[in-house]
Amino acid sequence: MAEGSGQRQHPRNLQGILRMAVEAGSASDGPAPQQAMSEERKAWLREALADICKGQQDEVEQMKQCLSILWRTTARESQEHKEEEEEEETEGALELLSELCENLDNARDLMVLGGLDLCVSRCLSHAQGGIRWRAAQLLASCAQNMAEVQCYLLRQGTLATLLQLIDCDPHPTVKVKALYAVSCLVREQEEGLRVFLSHDGFSVLMRGMQSDSEKLRTKSAFLLLNLLSAHPEHRDAVLSMGMVQQLVSVLRSPHSSFHEHVLGVLCCLVDGCDRGVSDCRDPALGLEELLKHRALELKGKEECQEELAYCERLQTACFQHLSADNNGMDR
Repeated sequence: MAEGSGQRQHPRNLQGILRMAVEAGSASDGPAPQQAMSEERKAWLREALADICKGQQDEVEQMKQCLSILWRTTARESQEHKEEEEEEETEGALELLSELCENLDNARDLMVLGGLDLCVSRCLSHAQGGIRWRAAQLLASCAQNMAEVQCYLLRQGTLATLLQLIDCDPHPTVKVKALYAVSCLVREQEEGLRVFLSHDGFSVLMRGMQSDSEKLRTKSAFLLLNLLSAHPEHRDAVLSMGMVQQLVSVLRSPHSSFHEHVLGVLCCLVDGCDRGVSDCRDPALGLEELLKHRALELKGKEECQEELAYCERLQTACFQHLSADNNGMDR
């Protein structure tokens, strides 16, 4: 259809609606517009924006309905004969809330509605593991990239509860989801990191790396690597816990992809840190031979190049000059 015919199609999505609104608002900034917005288009735009606002209101109503379900079902947890359908209803409500709270506005609204308090006080301690892990997932959805929610949850003591779940919960998925929520509360969050340290969070991650759960081992190692990379000032505290010895012990377990993160942590601990280098050189650990053997195993494996690079960095940082000294003595 020819441009300027007066039959321009209306946009059908939010992006198009917003573009139309911007164009209408900025028309007076430039030369005289080629085509003024007709009354019909203005009316359509008002209606479309009203629909968007209504959609947001509908999501708030959905959250209120979910919370009503959770208040009802968790209040009756102590009853002996709970219906299986009721448990599924609770899990479904938590899943829908997690999906809705990917939208930061909804996460804030859930906080105002008391949903976070309910999740922490009842759902994280629920007898059913399926409800506990979905509650942890919901907290993670609300906390990620949302400083207001992060600070609120930290004030409620949520981080300590989550760390306890990682350490002690019998359900492996609960541990993994609780660790995800912890990550959302401490990464790039100064107050969260302070609370994490006050509850010996690094020890919790170390125990996570020694777990039977592959997912928990991997995510624990990744979070430890991330935190030490972003906050090298905490290396001394970690080293004083005997972290190098424990990490090397982990490396001696059957090879796994998460060993890449473990080696990365060791690199963080020796980078410009004499104490870290000294710990790695302890002959009782046998780290030099372990690194040589691991490097030979990894060479030629395209998917292991990052891990190989970490091995070589550790060899250079900790043992290169020792090898040179030994060669000089041999001569």
